[in-house]
Amino acid sequence: MKTAVFIEPGKIDVQELPKSEVKNPTDAVLKIVRACVCGSDLWWYRGINQRQANTPVGHEAIGVVESVGAEVTNVKPGDFVVAPFTHGCGHCAACLAGFDGNCENAQTDDEIVGYQGEYLRFRNADWALVKIPGQPSDYTDAQLNDLLTLSDVMATGYHAAATAEVKAGDTVVVMGDGAVGLCGIIAAKLRGATRIIAMSRHEDRQRLATEFGATDIVAERGDEAVARVMALTDGAGADAVLECVGTEQSVDTAVKVGRAGAVVGRVGVPQKAEMNTNNLFWQNIGLRGGIASVTTYDCAVLLDAVLNGDIHPGKVFTKRFDLADVQAAYEAMDHREAIKSLLIVSD
Repeated sequence: MKTAVFIEPGKIDVQELPKSEVKNPTDAVLKIVRACVCGSDLWWYRGINQRQANTPVGHEAIGVVESVGAEVTNVKPGDFVVAPFTHGCGHCAACLAGFDGNCENAQTDDEIVGYQGEYLRFRNADWALVKIPGQPSDYTDAQLNDLLTLSDVMATGYHAAATAEVKAGDTVVVMGDGAVGLCGIIAAKLRGATRIIAMSRHEDRQRLATEFGATDIVAERGDEAVARVMALTDGAGADAVLECVGTEQSVDTAVKVGRAGAVVGRVGVPQKAEMNTNNLFWQNIGLRGGIASVTTYDCAVLLDAVLNGDIHPGKVFTKRFDLADVQAAYEAMDHREAIKSLLIVSD
């Protein structure tokens, strides 16, 4: 099977690897229809994080079940599914609490699997896979893109809003205008926020943020950004803040733009191990967030929202590539030529 493989920072190759097969009774093998490149993939692509050379890459996909292990009963061959990156088991303490991103049984062996390929061995398939009605051919191109976001980016944006406790009538600040931040805007609106302030300095992303529900755009950074948000909120600050970047400056700004008692929902992968928590204390600001609960949110709200046409997160895919052109897909995101790169793998 053809699979995207990390060679070294700045270089991704498509190689012919042995076809995925069921190894554990809880596995399923999927034929991938569409996959995509994540902003977090750029960390090791740029050499910021270490990654083992010659390993398959990617963690977002939709596909059709080809085969299942003996203990898999909730999905069967032929089912069209979302493949969440979280692989939750559904019965450990974390999954039962709704945090399948922290599943205690997510890793069943040491094989590195990559979603950017023709086939995928998916672990904990019985609970974690999210069934989509019908077949890929039943959906438009745009709908398939919407469904693909449910494997990570839309669920991660929703996790930011959910952990920030966004509710009807809230004023929300969204830090980050990448795909996760843009999906965070969708999530904030879906949860009833009436004012959504998007922090963005790129015109194409500002337009999409506005289309998704942002009421205000702030292009400033640092102290200037804080002052601008305070001016927009008559000095009060936001009820909730979605931190979708992970940089030191973004986290610092997120804490400073919240009102007393606000909650920051943090989903940007931290780029620095330390943070000053004193500002949280003096403003009674809460800090939550982490790895998204993909299957939980998909089953509870997001799949229906996509199927009903209530949200259209697939618009974050601004460039599309065949699997053979995966290097160009990474380069497009690395150079900010694409908000998110789509990979067409099969029909």
